[in-house]
Amino acid sequence: MKRAFLPLAFLLLFLAAFLGLSSAYTVSETEQIIITQFGKPVGDPISEAGLHFKTPFIQEVTRIEKRILEWDGRPNEMPTKDKTYIVVDTFGRWRISDAKQFFLRLRDERSAQSRLDDILGSETRNAIAKHELIEVIRTTKDREPDVDATLVDAPGNIGMLYPITLGRAVIEREIFEKAASKLNDFGIELLDVRFKRINYNESVRRRIFERMISERQQIAERFRSEGAGEAAKIMGRSERDLLRIESEAYKTVQQIHGVADAKATEIYASAYNQSDESVDFYEFIMTMESYQEMLDQDSTLILTTGSDIFRFLKNVNRPNNAPAAR
Repeated sequence: MKRAFLPLAFLLLFLAAFLGLSSAYTVSETEQIIITQFGKPVGDPISEAGLHFKTPFIQEVTRIEKRILEWDGRPNEMPTKDKTYIVVDTFGRWRISDAKQFFLRLRDERSAQSRLDDILGSETRNAIAKHELIEVIRTTKDREPDVDATLVDAPGNIGMLYPITLGRAVIEREIFEKAASKLNDFGIELLDVRFKRINYNESVRRRIFERMISERQQIAERFRSEGAGEAAKIMGRSERDLLRIESEAYKTVQQIHGVADAKATEIYASAYNQSDESVDFYEFIMTMESYQEMLDQDSTLILTTGSDIFRFLKNVNRPNNAPAAR
């Protein structure tokens, strides 16, 4: 009889173990559990970590993430209020706050990511379309941007930053608030939304580059004109200084000539006031210097016998009152 009960005992033990394994499940710290019966949730979500039990064969375990999840949107081209097309790339963080509602509305994370794409993409497009490009690009209205010192005195609006009323941070918060209220119906808590990257459309980028080139050319032309003006001022000052120096030098030369002429006249006067011999010697020396200046090898001089210049040549012999020629 005991041998007849052994197979039955093993069978009962196997069934008990199988039922125990089918009814037991574990919950980790990073997940929450929805128990479904014939596809419908039963009871409240289980978020306490540890060993739990369910009705075997009838109930099933659906595991739902409890940690913060990431949403990375696709870059989309959209127009701003001033009809400038830009490519906006956004990202966000979210988590499942109501597991039961999430399961009833979306079932899994794949469906949730699709719904996030729809809602956040739509709200981002609406927010971008309501604001100017400068509002989307600039971070906040209170930020003090660095301005190129070369553009401070630039003509027109070159280098100027247009005033803004909101700024990028406020637009991001606006998208967050509107999208969060819609996602609450799906059991999703939206934690954050940010612009990851903003690019210009290719045609817009070319126009912006052309504008930047034009502005820099205007700045360069302004510098050239200012440089030409400064060069003209420098040349004017140099010419004025040169004329002043030449005038002062001419004045000094004339003063020196005047002093020299006065000194020479004084010497001539004193020479004439000397004895007859000194006068004759002076006349002889001056006449010899005149010969030296007038005559050379190719010169021919015709003089009258009564000429003052010829009187020292009338007699080659030294006169009694004339000094010896050297």
